[in-house]
Amino acid sequence: MAEMIKAAVFVEPGRIELDDKPMPDIGPNDALLRITTTTICGTDVHILKGEYPVEKGLTIGHEPVGIIEKLGSNVQGYREGQRVIAGAICPSGYSNACLDGLCSQDGQHHKHGLKPMGGWRFGNTIDGTQAEYVRVPDAMANLSPVPDGLTDEQVLMCPDIMSTGFAGAESGKIKIGDTVVVFAQGPIGLCATAGAKLCGATTIITVDSVPERLEISRAMGADHTIDFRSTDPVAEIMKITDGRGVDVAIEALGLQATFENCLRVLKPGGTLSSLGVYSGDLKIPLDAFHAGLGDNKIITSLCPGGKERMRRLMEVISSGRVDLKPLVTHRYKLDDIVAAYDLFSNQRDGVLKVAITPN
Repeated sequence: MAEMIKAAVFVEPGRIELDDKPMPDIGPNDALLRITTTTICGTDVHILKGEYPVEKGLTIGHEPVGIIEKLGSNVQGYREGQRVIAGAICPSGYSNACLDGLCSQDGQHHKHGLKPMGGWRFGNTIDGTQAEYVRVPDAMANLSPVPDGLTDEQVLMCPDIMSTGFAGAESGKIKIGDTVVVFAQGPIGLCATAGAKLCGATTIITVDSVPERLEISRAMGADHTIDFRSTDPVAEIMKITDGRGVDVAIEALGLQATFENCLRVLKPGGTLSSLGVYSGDLKIPLDAFHAGLGDNKIITSLCPGGKERMRRLMEVISSGRVDLKPLVTHRYKLDDIVAAYDLFSNQRDGVLKVAITPN
């Protein structure tokens, strides 16, 4: 009889439950990873609520830290027992999109042609990481060894949150001396703040309503913090910038209001860098868009993945330039994943990220 493993499975909108599934089979280019730590992402909450569609019975999760249990026959340069991470986005390395420098958009074929975001496979199109084991496809493009001396929790943000947040700063083409605002200081927004500082921004403004998050954002590099419940953020940002507006505004929440505020605080020629996952249509207000004549850029980013991206992010952690340990606020066993989802999706008890460890 096939060996069974525990996995968090999407049952129907409103229900992700722990279930038994067969141990994943691996092909010649794959690796089997024994998960040591994973986590829940805001995107998983969109899946839980039925706002982002996945197949019923799919294992959820896309942020793996683990040990190589088994390697496919073609996989070279790795050994069983090695500690590794893989990105949430696990590109094949040989698709049109990959060879065009857009690994995240690794063109995955489905019944309606090419699907955007095809590089995001774990917990989207194949079984994910909230389980005891996961199959990592195209292992040689995706597995990145964890440097000795870094804990699971130190690298837990690399597969998604850190890569996504940094992408918001990188896509925005932040320059040395720039003024940048980041709307929302959840885990991705906090990483965008850290990324903006690394890119050379010298005035960083962050907007949120949770005092603890604003406090952490100062540690990540914020020079000014705005509580939008007590202050109109647009007016305050224009005051801080002496009416110039910001060079780059990063949207890290996925709401109409934050998207619109980003547009309203941009200087002429500024860039709106959007990271949010939107679950409804967006409207662009005429005045904030300067009738289309403001020389503005609106750019979106999906988490860059692949082993080289992961290596670079772990180098940032190793160097001590950024410390993301404060983002892990809660710890749960895989057995208690339903309770962890309840805490995380309702944003209780100051939760930022939850470390999930198999038993």
